[in-house]
Amino acid sequence: MSTEDQSAPRSLAEALRARDDASLAALLRARPDLITPVPTDLTQLATRAGTRASVVRALERLDRFTLQTAEALAVAGDPATREELFGLMAGDAHDQAVVAALPAALAALREQALVWGADDRLRLVRTARELLAPSPQHPSPTGLGPSVREATAGMSPGRIQEIVATVGLPSTHDSVSAVGALTALFTHRRKMAALLAAAPAESLEVLERLVWGPPYGQVTADPAARLRWLLDRALLLPTAPGTVVLPREVALHLRRGRAHRAPEPVPPAVEPLTAHAPQVVDATAAGQAYTALATVEELLKDWDEGGPAVLRAGGISVRDLKRTAVALDVAEPVAAFWVELAYAAGLLASDGEADERYAATPEYDEWLERPPAERWAQLAGAWLAATRTSGVVGGRDLKERALSALGPGLDRSAAPEVRHRVLTLLAGLPEGGAPDAGTVLARLRWERPLRGAQGGTPGAAGAHGTQAAGPGTPGAHGAPGHSGTAQGDEDLRSRLARWTLTEAELLGVTGRGALSAHGRALLGMPPAVRSARAAAAAAPAGPGDRLPAHHRAVTAVAAPLSPPEQAAAAAAAARLLAPLLPQPLDHVLLQADLTAVAPGPLRRPLADVLSVLADVESKGGATVYRFTPGSVRRALDAGRSASDLHAFLAEHSRTPVPQPLTYLIDDVARRHGHLRVGAASAYVRCDDETILNEILADKRAAGLRLRRLAPTVLAAQADPAALLDGLRAMGFAPAAESAEGDVLITRALAHRTPPRTAPEPVPEGPPVPDGTLLAAAIRAVRAGDAAATAPRRATEDAARLAPGELPRTSSAETLATMQAAVLTGGALWIGYVNAEGSASQRVIAPVRVEGGFVTGYDHTADEVRTYPLHRITGVAELADD
Repeated sequence: MSTEDQSAPRSLAEALRARDDASLAALLRARPDLITPVPTDLTQLATRAGTRASVVRALERLDRFTLQTAEALAVAGDPATREELFGLMAGDAHDQAVVAALPAALAALREQALVWGADDRLRLVRTARELLAPSPQHPSPTGLGPSVREATAGMSPGRIQEIVATVGLPSTHDSVSAVGALTALFTHRRKMAALLAAAPAESLEVLERLVWGPPYGQVTADPAARLRWLLDRALLLPTAPGTVVLPREVALHLRRGRAHRAPEPVPPAVEPLTAHAPQVVDATAAGQAYTALATVEELLKDWDEGGPAVLRAGGISVRDLKRTAVALDVAEPVAAFWVELAYAAGLLASDGEADERYAATPEYDEWLERPPAERWAQLAGAWLAATRTSGVVGGRDLKERALSALGPGLDRSAAPEVRHRVLTLLAGLPEGGAPDAGTVLARLRWERPLRGAQGGTPGAAGAHGTQAAGPGTPGAHGAPGHSGTAQGDEDLRSRLARWTLTEAELLGVTGRGALSAHGRALLGMPPAVRSARAAAAAAPAGPGDRLPAHHRAVTAVAAPLSPPEQAAAAAAAARLLAPLLPQPLDHVLLQADLTAVAPGPLRRPLADVLSVLADVESKGGATVYRFTPGSVRRALDAGRSASDLHAFLAEHSRTPVPQPLTYLIDDVARRHGHLRVGAASAYVRCDDETILNEILADKRAAGLRLRRLAPTVLAAQADPAALLDGLRAMGFAPAAESAEGDVLITRALAHRTPPRTAPEPVPEGPPVPDGTLLAAAIRAVRAGDAAATAPRRATEDAARLAPGELPRTSSAETLATMQAAVLTGGALWIGYVNAEGSASQRVIAPVRVEGGFVTGYDHTADEVRTYPLHRITGVAELADD
């Protein structure tokens, strides 16, 4: 055996053991489930990397070309050579684009521990091969069937010798050599071409219908002549009664060596559909950002006194969502988006009362005090990271239960990644460029063709069933191109992408479909970073770089930001947005028709007072307020006097106060408080007896059950609030009074929930570990591996231990061995179980044994430690070398 063969890894564990720390860190960063929890050694890490759940998750994160490379390895020999893999991917024509992209794809598979071994012995991990290799139950995504050896496994030796003789090969003494001769014939291009040249045209048509898959077909008990010709030469092989298959070697010859009909080494480019001036995009996005702030404020102001009731199953009812949509003057799906956005930002929650309702949180009051740009950055940041998806509201879950806004079941773990990726693709376009949505969806499908495949089995969802054909004719309902995608999952990711484009426009991240400057900053791409990325994109592509230069800059910033980076990005976005937002005004324009026009956003004190004094009649670029007797009475109930209202309007109006408005305020104020309502159960008092007589005579007062106690006092069996509402409905303007006879000022008190935190996003698997955790995990794994692979002295007890099993010795043997090692200064291999019950292997050099404890230098932890002897399962001596 050569030195190179001796150094080649014989298992995935050995291949991982040969990696440096940077390579291990890249693996654990790409597959964080491998360190949840941290494995004890590299053997356990390799075992975990080969489990079905972990391999499926890794395959789902491969781009289309890398997945095609793995699929080609699954139908290649085991092990396969680099040349064999290149032949399956590039074909006889040696497609140069495929050849140039293959090294990077193979490197990605190696990095994620899906492929290991030297270039002349490439091995796909067993679980991945089982998932991607062809079988009758799950045909390969490549459309290839079983090999000749696999398809003839149950065939009689006599039948195999008949086939060998029919194709003109010499007979052999055993079936194995006969099958080997057939395989050699089918993989020899010139000889195979000569064999097919003699085939009838009808037989070739059958092969052409099966060549790209599915490779299975059905035949009758008495096949037609064109099928018999193929069956006699093993160009079709029976797999079950009435079913035949096209052998893999034959299909590859007909495909000119290619495993896939259309390899896709280069991702589809995201093409701009329209182009706008960047200034126009930023201004449009800023206007929409201001509208977003106003909409959220209007939503929560509408819920100030308690919003919709919480359904028993959680969320709000369809009727309440419709009412909210009407109040906001938007469609119901858009209303669901604003409700979910406020919830994701921590501005909205349930109050937790017995009659549970939704209301604004205390965080909302703090949010209102911040500058508009910072408030927008908080909303946009919450939207970008949220897993709750308003687009599914109105749909059904797996149990056919309706999905309601603010209810359970709205989390889609892929949503943050899709949002971030869509916006990053927009950032790769020239500034002001709005994308063609179809090219965005095509790019996403290329990047994650297997994401969340139904049933958890890559390839299974893309398999094409066998279709029965006419008598004696194999079914050949072939599928062009790559077929390893799950249509249902593609629909979800496509919908998430479409929702992202729509929601980004609503929120003001984009303007006219193009990413704005503050939207780029929100992704962590301020101008300085954009310049650096542009320089990187302009640099020549390195060897094996399969991404065009235009896309390499985008890929460099596709990774999610850390919390400090997110805060910095939000601050940068707020700084860019602030100058673009309209400045709030301190005036309105009063008109003679009892309306006031606000030509722009109003300053908060003015807006708050005006919202009490008048009703909003219309919104848009300018807001129109209307003064009514009810709105003026509302201001008087809040403690304002008529003189206060006159002074307020004169101060904030750019036009003279119209006389009709002055008369309206004076008329309502003159009647306001003339009646007094207090608590008896309730009473009404008035100095004018004629008014009380009028009330008693009114039929609408029958429900209040009034009776006269004195000429100026009426008593009611209704409570004071109901009495106030009833008298106001009759056209009077009563005022409430206290037990001392003072007028009560009823200010609108906003209902708030107790302090609430924003909902945490539901992660899609374990989070990506940071550098500190990675370093600690790698150090622990290497330490455990050093202990597990440390050479032990050859003894009968050590020989009986299985790999990874802890040593077992009695307490007396453990103590005696420890004491002897203290005298000799030797190192020992011990098994240790900590207080939590977690077992590990360690190599220690004991220096002191006393009081039931052993103190020594722990080689695995690289420090001096003390261990209780009763927690040591056993001890073994290490070999002298």
